[in-house]
Amino acid sequence: MNPANPPSEILIVDDEPIVLVALKETLERENYHVVACTSPVKALAILAERPFAVIISDQRMPEMMGLDFLVESRRLQPHASRILVTAVLALPTIVDAINKGEIFRFVAKPWLREEMLATVRNAIQRHELITHNQALQAETQQLNARLMAANSELEARVRDLEHQRGQLDAANRELNTRYESSLELCRRILTAYDPVLGGQAKALVEFASRMAETEHFSDAERHALRSAAWLCDVGLIGVPRELLRSFRSKPESLSERERAMLHHHPIYSQTLAALVDPRVEVGEVIRSHHERFDGAGYPDGLSGPKIPWAARCLAVAVGFVESGLPKQATIDTLLAKAGKEYDPEAVRLFIKVSHLVHLPRQVREILLDELEPGMVLASGIYSPHGLLLIGEGQALGPATIAKIRTHNQIAPINQRLLVYS
Repeated sequence: MNPANPPSEILIVDDEPIVLVALKETLERENYHVVACTSPVKALAILAERPFAVIISDQRMPEMMGLDFLVESRRLQPHASRILVTAVLALPTIVDAINKGEIFRFVAKPWLREEMLATVRNAIQRHELITHNQALQAETQQLNARLMAANSELEARVRDLEHQRGQLDAANRELNTRYESSLELCRRILTAYDPVLGGQAKALVEFASRMAETEHFSDAERHALRSAAWLCDVGLIGVPRELLRSFRSKPESLSERERAMLHHHPIYSQTLAALVDPRVEVGEVIRSHHERFDGAGYPDGLSGPKIPWAARCLAVAVGFVESGLPKQATIDTLLAKAGKEYDPEAVRLFIKVSHLVHLPRQVREILLDELEPGMVLASGIYSPHGLLLIGEGQALGPATIAKIRTHNQIAPINQRLLVYS
């Protein structure tokens, strides 16, 4: 026996004391715990109080036949292995026992020690297997019950999450609707104060939306560009109408004080816009939309990459909308001011998405960042001083593109970039 396992309990029943003692001693030498009883009736009372792995019974006893005793013992302890010891193995007895499934083994009298011990070992192994399987089944049932409970809880949580998501989606739609309504209300206030400002705001939103649809912005930049287009001029409500009219008709007639008031309107707009959209990036784009690429803008004198990318793009749209010149003249002005007042890349993006210039079918406009090896130039690329860098019809390779971009970092290329489709 495995010393790590506790000794197995065995109950033996035989009305002959000599046989009972002999069998008890034989089993105890093998380190089994043995309970011996000469009465099957008393043995049933013992079975009702404590568990046994093996029950061994003689067949012929005056109080009760062994087979009948084992039938009763099965009712009390169904998992115990039952062994019937008999001197006469009558066929009806064997058949009856097998049909009822009451007996694990038969042992004939007089029994041999080795045979009896082997039978008991097998009986104990059977009992251990049955009890182990029973424990596994009970554990499996418990795990299944827990799993079912967990699945039910998970399903309930999923339903709750779906319900919450539905509520959140509805709240977001409602919030977005209110936000759009707030933006439209700001435009109407601008229109009521000065119809020109309202019309310019509508055009700015259209151009900003087209630029934001490209892949050249992050999600935060897209939102900031669209929102700033709506709100960048709300600060002009605090500027007298007469001053606005003078600025449009005779800007040179403004005094320093009047010019300073106009130059502070991006700050006023930033403050008012925060009541509608408190996101920091929106306020930064609004504040910076009149900064110049060369640093000569207002209100903070930012230059180059220090100006938010969305603000550089909005500045080009503002320059186009507020120009008052014919379309082609305005585009020529934007290109002429690229590298000075405007970011050349922002100018190229604006012209590309605005569709204000009609190109031949086989020609398309691109940004500097979109240059790829294999493209063929539809127009030459020149430096700001008129020096030809790359001629028309030349195919671009990696080295050529690197040269163009390096030159742009030193002296920004301010022209449109056209390639054959």
